[in-house]
Amino acid sequence: MPDAQPRPAPVLSPGQVRPGPFAEAGRDAFAGKVALVTGSESGIGRETARALCRQGAAVVLNGRNAQRLAQTRQEFEAAGFAVTSCVADVTDYAACEELIAAALEAFGQLDILVTNASISQRAYFADMRPEVFRQVLDSNVYGTVYPLKAALPHLTRARGSVTFISSISALNGMPSGSAYCAGKAAVANLAHTLRLELAHTGIHFGVVHIGFTQNDPDKRVLDAAGQPVPIAHRPPRWQKSQAEVAAIILDHIRRRRQRTVISTLGRLIVLIHTYLPRLGDWIVLTTTRRLRHFYE
Repeated sequence: MPDAQPRPAPVLSPGQVRPGPFAEAGRDAFAGKVALVTGSESGIGRETARALCRQGAAVVLNGRNAQRLAQTRQEFEAAGFAVTSCVADVTDYAACEELIAAALEAFGQLDILVTNASISQRAYFADMRPEVFRQVLDSNVYGTVYPLKAALPHLTRARGSVTFISSISALNGMPSGSAYCAGKAAVANLAHTLRLELAHTGIHFGVVHIGFTQNDPDKRVLDAAGQPVPIAHRPPRWQKSQAEVAAIILDHIRRRRQRTVISTLGRLIVLIHTYLPRLGDWIVLTTTRRLRHFYE
């Protein structure tokens, strides 16, 4: 039986988003939507962007490494996804304005924002240089605030969705992660505040607390002096894949949830921190003594 002739691509009007390649297969939950995922040149951000594309969204990729970002964009385009990309440091407000402008120039709208970009650390507070603490905190707080502030008028127009990527370490703190934990806790509180303050806009504000996740081999965090070092050891059996985490993030966005805590460990932390906080502290202090490699 001869192959069926491919149908010609539909002609789009200006600003209209082309349906994703999986729309006809029923995997079109985000068809017609435009999403921006910060820090999507690699890691969880890249896989979240990929999952959004597979479910029909047009996606704006972002990162600071131009070469890596270009490689990710080429990979996505080769898969037939509707993407554009913009190199931007999300701790720079002017750069965030350019990022949002690039999204609008490419697709004419913005419906979904996922603030994923951040820097983590492996350093105890007493050892950290003040400028390193600020760098980590800025990446997590202003790296969330600035893209949202620049995008807010367009998200309001779309009655869109905003998801802040936080961490289970924001739920009860973690030794050797003071600035990171503080930043991730701040964005969770920010989401709650904005949910109240901007309720009239119809925008969804949610937080995803990510647990231990498999990382790219070249993943680095900052030490006390601000030098990049490998991430602390995490038992593989405790880790979810990046694709698994991305799928949970998409379900969170689709359901417009207020908070999603990933992993059994994360939910246990919430339970203990809420009802048995002294037990939670004892567990952390005990593991700090007996499993130092877990933190260092």
